[in-house]
Amino acid sequence: MPSEKAPALLPSILKMKCPNCRKGNMFSNESIFPLASMLNMPDKCSECGQIMELEPGFYYGTGYVSYGLTVALLAAVFVVYWVLIGLSYKDNSIFIALSVAVGSCLLLQAWIMRISRVLYLYMFVKYGKGHKAK
Repeated sequence: MPSEKAPALLPSILKMKCPNCRKGNMFSNESIFPLASMLNMPDKCSECGQIMELEPGFYYGTGYVSYGLTVALLAAVFVVYWVLIGLSYKDNSIFIALSVAVGSCLLLQAWIMRISRVLYLYMFVKYGKGHKAK
């Protein structure tokens, strides 16, 4: 019997799939709307039974992941602006670049919050070796 090939890691993360089977959805809603329920997660994966919250308060650590992603996004947008348009104090382009970087972080904040949870769970649960619900 041929063994089943594991789904690719990066697409599974970006599609927000279960880290154990990489098939089941990590969030109850595919969309971030309504915003009040954008972080709702099932108790366990519908495909493999992986527990989504390993212990009470597990996702408090995602604040660090979210912070790192936000800083990286700010830096990336600022550098891209610098390379494409250039920076100068005379025409206030530094402030415009900073405004574009902060605006992009605000627009992507809901996605950053979700992907932080995904990345955090992927740090603790390895493919095929997860924690099944009892």
